[in-house]
Amino acid sequence: MSKPLEVLDAVFDKEVKNSTLPVLVDFWAPWCGPCKMQLPVMDELSNELEGKAKFVKVNVDENQIKASEFSVSSIPTLLVFKGGNMVERLVGFQPKSQLKSILEKYI
Repeated sequence: MSKPLEVLDAVFDKEVKNSTLPVLVDFWAPWCGPCKMQLPVMDELSNELEGKAKFVKVNVDENQIKASEFSVSSIPTLLVFKGGNMVERLVGFQPKSQLKSILEKYI
């Protein structure tokens, strides 16, 4: 059973920008209600798309460098990376069907 990977600022580029798979990055915080709602969606998609896409979580309270670099001002902010470049940006809770259809464009 696959789970999203917790990523720190120090390894973000290695895990996200250097990935051969499309990556969905969830910028979140433990105190954020909509973020808590997003977590099971991320877990389900991580299992369904295992081997086709990578799922990463970045705690904005602990990793402010990357949050700042990508101008994350509201959470959850979900970014999709393909070939090291950000190709999609979604702010706020996203339903599973919407995230899956967005990711499938890049798989």
